[in-house]
Amino acid sequence: MPDEAVSKEQFDSLHNSAKQAADLILETVESHKLVHVVSHLDADGLAGAGIVGKALARLGASFRIRIERWLDEKNIDSIAADKPALTVFTDLGSGNLDILNAQLADNHLIILDHHQTTEEANPEFVHVNPHLHGIDGSRDLSGAGVAYLVAKALNEVNIDLAQIAVIGALGDMQDKYESRALGGANEIIVEDAETAGNLQTETDLMLFGRETRPIHKALAYTTVPFIPDLSGQEDRSVAFLARIGITPKKGDRWRVLRDLSEEEKKKLCSALADHFASKGLSGNIALNLIGRVYTLSHEEPWTPLRDAREFSVLLNSTGRMGRAGVGVSICMGDRSAALEEAGKVLDEYRRTITKYLSWLTEKPGRIEELTNIYVAHGQGMIDDKMIGTISSLLSTNIPNLEKPLIAYSAIQGEEFAKFSARTIDLLVEKGLNLGEILKIAAEKYSCRGGGHNIAAGAQVPVKNVDAFIKLVNRLVKQQLEGKPIEG
Repeated sequence: MPDEAVSKEQFDSLHNSAKQAADLILETVESHKLVHVVSHLDADGLAGAGIVGKALARLGASFRIRIERWLDEKNIDSIAADKPALTVFTDLGSGNLDILNAQLADNHLIILDHHQTTEEANPEFVHVNPHLHGIDGSRDLSGAGVAYLVAKALNEVNIDLAQIAVIGALGDMQDKYESRALGGANEIIVEDAETAGNLQTETDLMLFGRETRPIHKALAYTTVPFIPDLSGQEDRSVAFLARIGITPKKGDRWRVLRDLSEEEKKKLCSALADHFASKGLSGNIALNLIGRVYTLSHEEPWTPLRDAREFSVLLNSTGRMGRAGVGVSICMGDRSAALEEAGKVLDEYRRTITKYLSWLTEKPGRIEELTNIYVAHGQGMIDDKMIGTISSLLSTNIPNLEKPLIAYSAIQGEEFAKFSARTIDLLVEKGLNLGEILKIAAEKYSCRGGGHNIAAGAQVPVKNVDAFIKLVNRLVKQQLEGKPIEG
């Protein structure tokens, strides 16, 4: 059974909803009709698309997968023009029910999502969302998790896709339980992956590439949290290890994290805490490097697929760098050409992150503190597809973060800016809901916004960026004071 945060009644109700979606998929496939899968470009979205794609392939279905940055009237018109017998949205749709209801009312539609919704879906649609069953979609079940429950309802053989849902949940930073573990409805998916023999869990250091890369590379590749002067800097990471008395090599072989003794691991954690403090950051950030580790036991060592968090970063890199099809292929089982290409994309992604974070921090004012929020002014220097990643990284590295953070950048070739917002659990517990705030603020400028209480996004005309920021700053204050908010 799932964690106590999700009751048996809630999970059973969600399962029944997933079964309804599975039945409609089977009916469509048995009629030899085309199924169109539309998903989001982040790790969770690509994992969800891969799960549904693999389940459809096993049924011998005719299907097509399409990856989108977001849904709006324009791309929904394009989806409708394809005239598929059935459209399945994964990790998208719940925040766009108004336009889906209006533009796809006559279509057969399944929405597999975990974002907040403020509207009711057309009763002819099949809408599977944990929020509809009293389950928190920001921490207890991801979009890929919803897709997995439908795949499992299609056929029990799809239990071997559970680890892909785990990867999606970790990519969406749902490891909010003690020791950075997955909980809630995600817990039963973890148990399925373990039962299938595809996943092992333990508590340990969570450096990037902990099982596969030399220790100095694991330090350099770790970006959550971002380690100043070490993330992206292999030479400095080697020097750091030497300075604290940890030998990175034994004979001719580079040591990996699993080679360290418990005493060496404690020494490394202590040194990292001191390092963060020396950069003006909280030493407690180092504690974010200790937690529940999810190892994919059937994946090859020395590949980015062995550690589930590393796998999620690989997926995110393919989506953010314009190679989403590669990520979906890997989720569906490709371990040849797609994996080789993804490795190159991941290297470019890391370099890009380091470049953007360095640009933001090299001059005062690019990260601005207002009365109620932080603002990262990406202007046109940061690719809008990367702004969510940058927002997440910054939110884990601002010392003693007690305010939400919003980051934005202009969308290439358009007159709009993309916003991404993040906050901490403590503020959510006090009543903050970023999804609601960004939805209301964006609607003020005839645009769209939404997401989760803890993480959200919006698109706003470039000419209204400053006004939008001021409005969000005001709405955050009002909501934390317990006042009703409006644009």
